[in-house]
Formats: sequence, C-alpha cells, structure tokens
Amino acid sequence: MKERRKMTPEQRKEWCRNEALDVGAELLGNALISLAICSFVLQADIPLSGFSGIALLLYRFFRLPIGVTTLVMNIPVAIICYRLIGRKFILKSFRCMVISTIMVDVFGRFLPVYNGSRLMAALLTGVCYGIGYGLIYMRHSSTGGADFILMAVRKVKPHLKMGTIIFVMDAVVVAAGGLIMRTFDGIVYGMIVIFLTSTVVDKVMFNANAGRVGLIVTDRGEDICRCIDKVSSRGSTILAAKGGYTGDTKAVVMVAASPKEIYGISEAVKKEDEASFMIIMNSNEVHGEGFRVI
Repeated sequence: MKERRKMTPEQRKEWCRNEALDVGAELLGNALISLAICSFVLQADIPLSGFSGIALLLYRFFRLPIGVTTLVMNIPVAIICYRLIGRKFILKSFRCMVISTIMVDVFGRFLPVYNGSRLMAALLTGVCYGIGYGLIYMRHSSTGGADFILMAVRKVKPHLKMGTIIFVMDAVVVAAGGLIMRTFDGIVYGMIVIFLTSTVVDKVMFNANAGRVGLIVTDRGEDICRCIDKVSSRGSTILAAKGGYTGDTKAVVMVAASPKEIYGISEAVKKEDEASFMIIMNSNEVHGEGFRVI
C-alpha cells in the first residue's frame, strides 16, 4: 500500500490558504447568486437558465425549495460526469452545491425584495450572476448541474471561452422556460440575463488583471528601455528584429503595463525617439512582478 506523503509546514500553510480562498470565493459567489434569485428573479418573474431555471419552474408550480431541488437534480449528473471531470472536482463542487442550497433556501429568506422595473431586475441579476459564477469558476469549482456539463465540454474543447459555452447552453433553457410560462417578455429578459452573465464571467476570469502590451520598433533599444524605466519603473525586453524592406537590424522593445501607464510610456517614447514605431495591444491577462502573481 502506498504511503501518503506528509506535508511540510510550508505546504500545509499553502494548502490552508488555498482552502480558505476556495471557501471564501464559494461563500461570496453563492451569496451573490442567492441575491440575484431571491431579490430580483422571483419578483420580476424572469426565467433562469440551467438547473436553477428548472428548479425555479418547479418552485413556481409546486412550491418546491429551489436550493434543495437543484441539489437533488445534481446527483445523477455528478455520477454520469464523475469519470470525465474527476473525483477532486466533483467533491469540491459538492461542497459548493451545499453552500448554494443553504444560501438560496435559508439566507435568501432574509434578503430584501426588489420591486423596481423588470429591466433593471434583469440587469442586476446578470451582474450578480456573472460576478458570483466568475468567482466560483476562478477557484476551479462549480455549483453543479449544467456546470458539470460545462466543465465536461471544456475538457473536450478547451479552446472555447467559458462565457460562450454558458450562453449557448443557457439560451436553450431560458427559451424553454419562457414558452412554458407563456411570456415572450420573460424570454427577452432571460436572454439579457444570460448575455450579461456570460460577459461578466469572462471579464472576471480573464480581465481582472488586464493590461496593455507595447511593441516599439527602434534603432535605440537601450535608450527606450531606460526611458520606460524612468517613466513607469516597468521592466522591458529587447527583441532582435530585421526590417522586412531594408533588411536593417532593428530592436523591438516589449513592455507590459497598466492602461494608465501605457499612455505615459507612449508619450515618453515619442519624445525620446521620434523615428520609432509603436504598437499598443490589449492583453486580457498579465502575470508576473507588478501584476497578479500566477
């Protein structure tokens, strides 16, 4: 029998830190999801997507608790997806599902009910849903149900954006829910919710540490690097290049900076070398010193 390797104090500390971050993200994410359902969706009569949408229909027709119903529906899906997704992810998601059930069925009773316009309720739902699910996905967890199917699709098609997968899957469920409830307006508002959700999820997951990347083609690479360091204290990299027309040797200085910093860098580069050629590109994620640590 293989012995389990004991963790060092540093490893145990890191494990505790990760677990705390996981639970914290699940608590905050599910609190936002519960807020969206209990404060906005129920009052505005907006059809939801995924297993929550099905549970919401059952609640409206039979008054079955939304959280518990969602949890029960998750069990067969978890069994089916067990091998593809893995034991660790299933167990982690089960904890998140239990938190979600408590948040919706218990914590949700004490939340204030929004009585404003239906459109505003849909917008607020989409934002709360997007931030909530984004926080949960960032910690490699899920609320189960359609999320299991979502993660299974990501395993097979890893290049697809998570927000895009959510939008396609949820559109079908929302349309079906609107038809059952016989409300065309509900379908429209439901589509607004899932569009906002998918957009915000991608923003939370891939744009939380967004930046700009500058590529400067110049004959004075070292001078440009010193200029960048003076203006922003950002490190830069000199790449060897060759002119396509003249064949002359060139330097390409690459620098990653925040959107605010890149403007100051571009202005300083123009003054330092008027003959330089600069390209500024958006970057969804920048990791490393001065940015979020991997």
